[in-house]
Order: sequence, then structure tokens, then C-alpha cells
Amino acid sequence: MTKYDIRERAMDFAVRCAKIVRCLIRNQTSLEYTKQLIRSSASIGANIEEADGAISRKDFVNKMAIARREARESRYWLRLIVLAGVATAANKTEFYDLAREAEEILLILSSIVNKARIK
Repeated sequence: MTKYDIRERAMDFAVRCAKIVRCLIRNQTSLEYTKQLIRSSASIGANIEEADGAISRKDFVNKMAIARREARESRYWLRLIVLAGVATAANKTEFYDLAREAEEILLILSSIVNKARIK
């Protein structure tokens, strides 16, 4: 279990997202945005786990591609939370850090998908 284990990174990312949304300003906007963020961030790891049990290479690529899309969506929600003014000044940096982690996860998943397609 290293920092570069994609399963652990995805799990850590989802947990960090779940924890950080507790600090947001409470209003209708934040509730809607955080629901979307929680779903997409948790879905990354869930799809990676499903890919691990894939029945074919095509199935593996499909699940990893879904995980990649969820990472992209998570990055979007993290940025939107900050730009819409839902995050407090104190936690904006953490949201941007999480958006960077989503980007790194997305790049790792892209590499996995591209390599699996070539084989």
C-alpha cells in the first residue's frame, strides 16, 4: 500500500472529500454540490474495484474509463464549490488540493486505460 496504489489513492480521495464537505457553508447550493461530489468521488474507487474483477479486457477498460470520468466530474465539483463561493476562505486551499489530486488520479487512470487498450 504505497502512495502510488491507485486503489488506496481513490479511497483516500473519497474520504477526504467526504470530510471536507462538512466544513462548507450550509445552504441549498452547497447541499446539491456536495451530494454530487460525494457520489462522483466515491464512484472512482468503486469502479476501480469493479475493474479488478472484470471478465474481459473490454470490461476492464470500460470500468476504468468510468472511474476516469468520475475523477473528471469530481474535479469539476471541487472547483465549482470554490468558484461559487460555497467554500469558506479557510478551506479553499484544501479544495484546490483535492482538485489537483483528482487531476492526478485522472492522469493515472488515463494511462491505465490507454495501456490496456493497446494490449
